[in-house]
Amino acid sequence: MRFDQQMAVGVEISALSVADSPRISGEDPEHVKALTVAQTELPPIIVHRATMRVIDGVHRLRAAMLCGHDKIAVRFFDGDEADAFVLAVESNIAHGLPLSLADRKRAAGRIIDSHPQWSDRIVASVTGIAPGTVAEIRRRRTGGLTAVSSRIGQDGRIRPVNGTEGRRLASEVIAENPTLSLRQIARAAGISPETARDVRNRLRRGEDPLPKPRGKGRVAARATAQVSTGKGFGTGTVPQRAPVQDRTATVERLKADPALRMSETGRTLLRLLAIHTVSAEEWEEIIDNIPPHCSNIVAHLAGECAGLWAEFALRVERRVAETV
Repeated sequence: MRFDQQMAVGVEISALSVADSPRISGEDPEHVKALTVAQTELPPIIVHRATMRVIDGVHRLRAAMLCGHDKIAVRFFDGDEADAFVLAVESNIAHGLPLSLADRKRAAGRIIDSHPQWSDRIVASVTGIAPGTVAEIRRRRTGGLTAVSSRIGQDGRIRPVNGTEGRRLASEVIAENPTLSLRQIARAAGISPETARDVRNRLRRGEDPLPKPRGKGRVAARATAQVSTGKGFGTGTVPQRAPVQDRTATVERLKADPALRMSETGRTLLRLLAIHTVSAEEWEEIIDNIPPHCSNIVAHLAGECAGLWAEFALRVERRVAETV
């Protein structure tokens, strides 16, 4: 969805149409009045060439009309109407009068319908809401069913919606060529490198590549055992984790809690937790770029940090149990 950001042309205001806005409540008259007295030149508006509909800049258009102008500077967007709506949403969370949360959630639902192949993270980046919120909107709209077998991630890669099939393919790829890198396995099976790592570790341990349902507390118990015995770190095994988008959404909710963001210790905790919202691809890139002479030291420190977090989780859980 590209448009020429340099080329702006004067267009008759009477030739433009205003419809299909992502704003539920419509235009804000006060914002229009504020724009009429702006001391700096307002940027060109964006218009869908095929329909001459204003994609971004309705308030600027209304301000120009109030000032008695016949023409306004326009940059044209060439694309279909579904992509024009996406650009309208994306533009209105980046500058000007921001869309309300209700506007963004409504827009996310519409984008899910028009672009079902997009991942939750892509829709989230366009609409300015958490990936977990997008996932919930998708579940409500589709009833848990999906019309596509794979989705496009923010990195441009296509991954299966059903992780079971991707894991099965990965296990076959590994069996045929165990020397392949995680990136090669992930690309061949259409899964993330982190999932490929988990499949490979499972196969090495003689386990099924498909994770079995876990009861509550299983992961915490495993982490506690690793801390108490000093085992489990640096062995090449990776415990099951929640999807990064779920962690990101949880951290974002915590950031909105005044009890945390208004205290120094709370802000420190939020900064530490935010580290773990890094995507699997980013972790993989970090791993690939660790200098060989530092690898053992980094692995040792990572294991110690994991142990500290596991102990931290255990102590917090004990405190919760004591206060109940």
